[in-house]
Amino acid sequence: MKRREFNSNLLKLAGAGGLAAWLGNDLIGRSDAAMRDPRLKGAYRFSRDRWIYIHMQGTPSEVGFQHGHLLAPEIADAFKAVEFTNLRGTGKSRDFFRRAAREMLWSKVDAEYQEELEGIQQGLASRGVRMDLDDVIWLNAMEELADYYVPWYDARHKSTPGKRPVSPGNCSAFVATSSYTKDGQIVIAHSCWTSYLHGERWNIIFDIAPQHGHRILMDGFPGVITSDDDFGINEAGLMITETTITQFHGWNPDGKPEFVRSRKAMQYASSIDEYVHIMLDANNGGYANDWLLGDRKTGEIAQFELGLKAWRVWRTKDGCYVGSNFARDPRVLAEDTTFDPHDLSSSPNARRVRWEQLVKQYKGQIDLQLARRFLADHYDTYEKSVRPDTRTLCGHGDVSRHGERIFGWKPYDPAGSVTGKATDSRMTAAMSFYARRGHPCGENFVVAPFLKAHPEYAWQSPLLHDMIAGPWTVFKSGERA
Repeated sequence: MKRREFNSNLLKLAGAGGLAAWLGNDLIGRSDAAMRDPRLKGAYRFSRDRWIYIHMQGTPSEVGFQHGHLLAPEIADAFKAVEFTNLRGTGKSRDFFRRAAREMLWSKVDAEYQEELEGIQQGLASRGVRMDLDDVIWLNAMEELADYYVPWYDARHKSTPGKRPVSPGNCSAFVATSSYTKDGQIVIAHSCWTSYLHGERWNIIFDIAPQHGHRILMDGFPGVITSDDDFGINEAGLMITETTITQFHGWNPDGKPEFVRSRKAMQYASSIDEYVHIMLDANNGGYANDWLLGDRKTGEIAQFELGLKAWRVWRTKDGCYVGSNFARDPRVLAEDTTFDPHDLSSSPNARRVRWEQLVKQYKGQIDLQLARRFLADHYDTYEKSVRPDTRTLCGHGDVSRHGERIFGWKPYDPAGSVTGKATDSRMTAAMSFYARRGHPCGENFVVAPFLKAHPEYAWQSPLLHDMIAGPWTVFKSGERA
């Protein structure tokens, strides 16, 4: 069958060149027919300030179908990037990941989210995208399979890994309340850190009105049912973010996938206690995080450090918790990580020092304006200089001479902060938050001059895109273009 060309609207949606091969034949005809599908009732998407906003509603199957259909070009492109980096980073095959998704993870997924994942695959098929259910599960488990399951598998099977994965340890975040904030209410903010190859694709605002549970507003990655970076709020007044625990090890093959537990907690938890309970239930150790939480209804905040063998919750109605990928509970440090909390040259510890400086300096003044300034900060506490690198709250690996060994980042690695988000109690009550694409400081990453200066990263060139910063923008549940 002869391939047809995209129409102009679909070209605008797809963006990256070469995507046609992922979307198959007869895309236009399939799309026109699918738009009459009753499962799409009430769903829509629009673009604003470099984000794609998507509203989904209804049963799990309907929400999934809407997700897959409305974001089909972006999901196909995102999966191509995930497949590329997962295979190169681990030395494993495509069949290895698909088999793990099907044989180990699928049976542990709650029925509600099985229906949603199946809906995503059906929505993709309605647009002619050639991804099956195993691919959709793999995409949702992209961190926990590559960075947690693979090291466990290699150790268990005494196999020599082609590549040695490093558990991710990137993101900067804080949550503050009472005497620490300007109005005494909660302020929470987060910048996602990852490779620019993935990060430029981290461009979705999800507004989900599910059949059961709370309405959700979160940022996220195309095709993934949880925020995954993570930042979101729900209509029960919970404010949720995290930073990943650095140098974590451990995996429970009988546990429930992290992407399921984190989505379920955001959808169903009405309190900090309920959030902790859901995340602890059948914990598999995948994508282990320090969760920073706030409850708008009570003014209480918490830090929930979730390892595999150990975990701990700190909570207060007057204080501030910060995150930059360090673990601080002695049991979590000893039993679940190899992290050194005393090495001040490492990114997690250098950024922790900077967070503590800023919190002390601005106690009683913290608001959304300061939150956005914090995320854009370029002070390196180890070198005591103002220069963006991997030790600054706004991370810029592409200009860092030293890279970050414990993240597996080499000098000038194209990785760092790729989004910024912030909200407070007032905005959460209105189901809204601020978000910025690209570096929170507003600087751009442009591929051509970077690769000319650093040809050692040319292997990324087929998929590495310019990462242009957008403005800080307010998004709200239920809004339209």
